[in-house]
Amino acid sequence: MNGAQDLGGQMGFGPVVPEPDEPTFHAEWEKRALAVTLACGAMGHWSIDASRHARETLHPVDYLTSTYYEIWIRGLEKLLAAQGFVSDDELRAGRALAAPRTPGRVLRADEVAAALASGSPSERPATAPARFAVGDRVRTTNEHPAGHTRVPRYARGRAGRIEQVRGVHVFPNTSAHGMGEHPQWLYTVAFDARELWGRAADPKLTVSIDAWESTLEPC
Repeated sequence: MNGAQDLGGQMGFGPVVPEPDEPTFHAEWEKRALAVTLACGAMGHWSIDASRHARETLHPVDYLTSTYYEIWIRGLEKLLAAQGFVSDDELRAGRALAAPRTPGRVLRADEVAAALASGSPSERPATAPARFAVGDRVRTTNEHPAGHTRVPRYARGRAGRIEQVRGVHVFPNTSAHGMGEHPQWLYTVAFDARELWGRAADPKLTVSIDAWESTLEPC
């Protein structure tokens, strides 16, 4: 969706300023925010793509005025409420007001290290050959879906070339909405900077994104 999270190429937000020797966490509560998000995700009631979409669909005012882990917590609240684990009244009160729903799974403390090491593999077996090969010229489809998409606005309808073939993976556009994995080929596509940003862009620069086969057409 064209939400507040899709800021690539947008003006008025200033430059990206990397923080030298940036710490993993800037405050102790951020560690807990990460831990709670991972523990709730391990219950098995939503996918990582649904989790991303919950954060994408925050109101732009909330998204743009929240820190990174504040966005995580706000997204998690939406997911827990949608699945019946908390109510709006409980979120306002900051405590349980009724017996909670029983989760599908519980991540125990002694299982955390193994769960983090295994991650959430997305690669799946191929059921058809890749449509594109390294070096092929392609153009991204110009679509603006209301749901989850991994194609940034600045790269839609733009011509590029296949840089790498990444294998077959879970398609997040359907996974985010409980519509199944529908795996498909994933490619790294390189774009000349001027194709994306116009004649004023540095002609020596390229920008690469990962794009799904269904979002690419031969060029």
